Amino acid sequence: MKHMVRSCIVALTLIASAAGGQQVLPPVRPLGPVLSTSAEPLASVTQVRALPGGRVIVHDLTGRRVLLFDSTFKSFIVVADSTSATGNAYGSTLGGLVTFRGDSTLFVDPQSISMLVIDGNGKIVRTMAAPLPNEVMALIGGPNGTPGFDMQGRLVYRAQQRFAMSSSRGAAPGQFQLPTFPESSFVVRVDLKTRKVDTAATFRIPKIQMNMTRDENTGNIQVTSTVNPMPWTDDWAMLSDGTVAIVRGQDYRVDLVSPDGKVTAGQKLPFDWQRLTDEDKTAIIDSTRIVLEKQRATMMKQMAGSSGADSKAASADTGKAGTRQRPQAEGGAMTFSMGGRGGAGGAPSGFSMPLNFVSLNEMPDYRPAFRQGASRGDADGNLWIRTSKMVNGGTVYDVVNNKGELKDRVLIPPGRVIAGWGPGGVVYMGVVDGAITRLERARVK
Repeated sequence: MKHMVRSCIVALTLIASAAGGQQVLPPVRPLGPVLSTSAEPLASVTQVRALPGGRVIVHDLTGRRVLLFDSTFKSFIVVADSTSATGNAYGSTLGGLVTFRGDSTLFVDPQSISMLVIDGNGKIVRTMAAPLPNEVMALIGGPNGTPGFDMQGRLVYRAQQRFAMSSSRGAAPGQFQLPTFPESSFVVRVDLKTRKVDTAATFRIPKIQMNMTRDENTGNIQVTSTVNPMPWTDDWAMLSDGTVAIVRGQDYRVDLVSPDGKVTAGQKLPFDWQRLTDEDKTAIIDSTRIVLEKQRATMMKQMAGSSGADSKAASADTGKAGTRQRPQAEGGAMTFSMGGRGGAGGAPSGFSMPLNFVSLNEMPDYRPAFRQGASRGDADGNLWIRTSKMVNGGTVYDVVNNKGELKDRVLIPPGRVIAGWGPGGVVYMGVVDGAITRLERARVK
């Protein structure tokens, strides 16, 4: 009964949104033809920083390289890589690009807790300390959003969540009390000179449900995670004029926060809402399970290798292998450093991570319009939102102007992901070409 009532409420909300909104859903139109394609094979095209004259700085995150391509995409120079061939090492930790003053770009290096300043010719001219060392991982971009600088020179990014491991006196034997995971996050602005931080906006993030137990007899640890494969979420991005855009998921609108703090609530955007049946939800869970199982298998292999190294170190320190078991939290992501009790290759044989999913009733009855990390600002003051709408295998992006109004819907061809924008409607994409990735330039018609 509760499920039926909730479905009716959601349906009425969407109908009212469509009826009450003044915006009209524009037709989906294809992106213009590809104008340039890189000859150099890349492992990935994660971020693209457009420079004058059609040149671009490209972040190949998987290949751990930063390259500067000329306007033809035929010639390039290496800005930083992971080999000893250049004097500018990428480092062992994944980094990120941030657009800086003028033609300069920052390369965030979490390993050294610093930011390398790259000039318009692709040369690293100086090194800056990260403004807040504990927040450096929040500056590399990705699902957490793309950092940038506003007109006042403040660094704008999504603040990193921090969690402290804790236990409760009232917990049952063998039961650990994990910290409460937040259901909202913050976009903050940092003055590089004063290190002053202020909050620009708050937005909703997916809820994380985890539980950890330990068997007092065997010492085995079990971490149970309950996953919603399609949660309602908000998102954020910064526009080219420094405005912070907060995309609200459940009613699909864009709220705008100006650099001086003024908030403008946007009207609801039109969207082709797709109702999800129980069969649809089951299929989504099944496909998500396959992906997460693969990711978990990779993580467990990595943990096995690091656990073996920890056991050796523990043996050297204490003379007793397998005596360390340290749950800890670093950079907002919880890790477990454990000495194994005899697992193959030093693997922690007493560690398991069962994966559970929420019930079908807890999943949304309509497919959300977007996922976290789907929003970015282009070079012309617009907001691009990668939606859940697909057409012939391609992805539809909603283009929203600086007033929060839907102005266009652009279809990106299959196998491509937008990595950056240039002025005048220029779009830079990564496209998979067999076993490699190439950089492409196109323009919105």
